[in-house]
Amino acid sequence: MFDVSFSELLVIAVVALLVIGPEKLPKVARTVGAFTGRMQRYMAQVKEEVNREMRFEELQKLQQEIKQSVENAEADIESLTTETTQKVTRAANRPSKTKAAKASTSKRTRQE
Repeated sequence: MFDVSFSELLVIAVVALLVIGPEKLPKVARTVGAFTGRMQRYMAQVKEEVNREMRFEELQKLQQEIKQSVENAEADIESLTTETTQKVTRAANRPSKTKAAKASTSKRTRQE
């Protein structure tokens, strides 16, 4: 995030020593360290929350894709079922060739 080199940190430490003084410097350093730690934990929590939201959105997209696939499969199955039912109904209503052939054969044998 911030690019701070060692020489810049050294300058900040010397200025802090001169401004704050040697008696208060350890307390200030402890306070700054605690504050920095809190900020790092807060940033980690924010990152985790953003990652969680991204995963949640990905899962929602995946759920929509699966739902769409299932709906397409249901529609395909329903159309195939309807088509098969219609074919079976037509076949049942149509006289079969074997029945007609048997009937004509039996008529011929009776006539003879």
